[in-house]
Amino acid sequence: MTRRLTTANALIGYLKQQYVERDGVEHQFFGGCFGIFGHGNVAGIGEALQENPDFRYYLCRNEQAMVHTAAAFAKMSNRLRTLVCTTSIGPGATNMVTGAAAATINRLPVLLLPGDIFARRNVAPVLQQLESESTQDISVNDCFKPVSRYWDRIQRPEQLLTSLPEAMRVLVSPGQTGAVTLAMPQDVQAEAFDYPDEFFEKRVWMVARPRADAALLQAAAEWIRSSQKPLIIAGGGVHYSEATEALSSWASRTGIPVAETQAGKGSLRFDHAQCVGAMGVTGTSAANIIAREADLIIGIGTRYSDFTTASKTAFQNPEVRFVNINVAEFDAYKHSALPLTADARATLDELAGMLADFHVSRDYAQRIERLRQEWDMEVDRVCHSGDGNNVTQGQVIGVVNEFMGPRDVVVCAAGSLPGDLHKLWRTRDPKGYHLEYGYSCMGYEIAGGLGVKMADPSREVYVLVGDGSYLMMAQEIVTSIQEGYRLNIVVLDNHGFGSIGGLSRACGSGGFGTEYRYRKNESLTGDPIQLDFVANAASLGARACRVKTRDELLKALSSARTADRTSVIVMETDMNQRVPGYESWWDVPIAEVSQIDSVRAARAAHEKALRKERYFLNPGTKKQPEASVKGDD
Repeated sequence: MTRRLTTANALIGYLKQQYVERDGVEHQFFGGCFGIFGHGNVAGIGEALQENPDFRYYLCRNEQAMVHTAAAFAKMSNRLRTLVCTTSIGPGATNMVTGAAAATINRLPVLLLPGDIFARRNVAPVLQQLESESTQDISVNDCFKPVSRYWDRIQRPEQLLTSLPEAMRVLVSPGQTGAVTLAMPQDVQAEAFDYPDEFFEKRVWMVARPRADAALLQAAAEWIRSSQKPLIIAGGGVHYSEATEALSSWASRTGIPVAETQAGKGSLRFDHAQCVGAMGVTGTSAANIIAREADLIIGIGTRYSDFTTASKTAFQNPEVRFVNINVAEFDAYKHSALPLTADARATLDELAGMLADFHVSRDYAQRIERLRQEWDMEVDRVCHSGDGNNVTQGQVIGVVNEFMGPRDVVVCAAGSLPGDLHKLWRTRDPKGYHLEYGYSCMGYEIAGGLGVKMADPSREVYVLVGDGSYLMMAQEIVTSIQEGYRLNIVVLDNHGFGSIGGLSRACGSGGFGTEYRYRKNESLTGDPIQLDFVANAASLGARACRVKTRDELLKALSSARTADRTSVIVMETDMNQRVPGYESWWDVPIAEVSQIDSVRAARAAHEKALRKERYFLNPGTKKQPEASVKGDD
C-alpha cells in the first residue's frame, strides 16, 4: 500500500515516527520544528506543518538562534532528543550556518531543513539565488557542507526514502552526531509521490553502549594500577553517557581526582572529595597543579581542546601517559593515548571491577585534599569580597550561584563569563551547568536558555550574558514569552567586550577597539555610550529592572522567580576587575615585530611560555623525547 503525499508532508510524517531507546527507556526523537517561513519553504514544509499539528511548530525570531535553541534542547536531553529547524532560501538559510557549526563542534544533533533553489532550474535565477558561472548544481546551502556531519540535497521526492534513514543514522550516533542538513528545493517540496506505508511506521533507533576491546581495557587497568599520580579529565561525554553516578562511585573508590572541562562540569558535585574543579586555561589552581604533575591522564568523553590542555602546556610530567575513553575514535586516539573507543558508563563499570583493590597513595590523597581546600577558600574570597556596592563579575556569579536551587540551570556561552563560571561555579546537579564553549558563540545564551527550558520545564533557568552577546541576539526573549517558557536573564553591563578587552591588554594592545565609546579624534576613545538594556528588554515584552548592589540583585532574583514571564535584570560591572587565571596559559600569538613597547614585552613573554608546549609521540614508553618537554627552570 502507498500514500500519495507531497515531499514535505512525507518528510514530516517520517520525522514524527522516529524514536530512540537506551537502557530500555524510549524517547520520541524530535520535539517539534522551529522555523521562519519565506518563499522557499512556506508553501512546502510550511503547508505540511499546518497539516500535522501534532508535530509542533515554533516561530522563532532569528535563524541562527533557533539552531542554538535546538542544540541546547539536545544537550539538556543528553542527545536523546532534538528539534528540527526550517528556513527559506538565501539569507534565512545562511543565517543557520553559524548555529550548524556550533552544533557540530559540540557533537550535538540538530536537523536543518533550509529551502533551496528550483531543482527544475527553468525559472532561475530565483529570488535570493547565488549564481555560478561554472555550474548550475550549487546554491548557498553548499555552505553547510563543512559544518554538517551529513549533507544531502533532495532533488526528487523518492530520494527521501534513502536520505532520511541516513540522516537519522548520523543524528542518533553517539560518536558521529552533529548538524545534519537536508537542502530542500522549493519545487520538490510541493511535488507528490506514492510513498510506501511502511515508510511511516514507528521506528525505534537503539542507542548502544559499545564496549572497549578486551586487550586494550586490560592494558588500561594495568596503566592505572601502576600510576602514582593519576588524574581524570571529565568531558561532555560523561553527561551524554549518563555516567555521572558511575564516575562519582569510581572516583570515590579509587581516590583518583577529577578535573572537568566546560562540557564536563557537573560530572561530580563541587563538594565531592575527588572533584578538583575546572581544567585548563579557565581552570582552578587545584586541577592545573595536579595536571602538571600527573603521570597518567584518564580522559573521559573529552576532545582535548586547547583550553582543556592549556595549549599543550598543562601536562609537564616527562612520564605522563594518556588513557582515553570516548565513543568517537577520532577523540580516543588524541595525545597518542591508549584508546578505549567505547561508552563511558559501560567502560567505567568494567574498570571498577578490574580495579576493585586500587587506591591512590595516602600522600597523594592528602595533597588532593589540601589543594581542594585552598581552592575553596579562593572561591570564597573572589565571590564574597567587597562591600556589596561596586559589584564585580565574580561577586555576581557568587550571588546567583548561592540564590539558585539545587536543580536550577545556569546558561552561558561567550566572553569572560564562561571562564569565571568554569572556575567559580559550584555545581550541585549534573544538568545544572550548561555552557556552549566548543564554539564560544556570542548570541547563544538566551536562545540556549530557551532550549534548556523547553527540554525540562520543571527547572528554573538562569541565563548569564554579557552586554556584547545580549546586543547580538536578545530577540528570542519574544519567543520565550510567546511560548510561555519563563527565563531569568541577568545582563552584565561592562560597556564593551570585556573578555577580548582583557586579552587585548594581555597582548599589549591596551584593549583597542573593544569598548563601547564615541569616536573622538579619529579613534574610539570618547565617552562611554550609555545603552538602556532595561528599556530594550521591556520593549521585547520582558519584565526588566536595573540593580546596583548585591542586595538589590538578590531582591530582583527573588521577584523574577515568581514572575509570570521572562525577567531581565541588568547590572553594571567593572571591565577591569577581573578574576585571575590560575597556574595556566593560553597560546595567542603576539605580533613578532611592533612599534608598541607593551606588545614587544608581551611577545617576549609569549616566546618564553611557548617552550612549555609539548608533543605526545611515544605512548608505549615512559620517557618522552627530551626536546618535547624543554621548558623554563
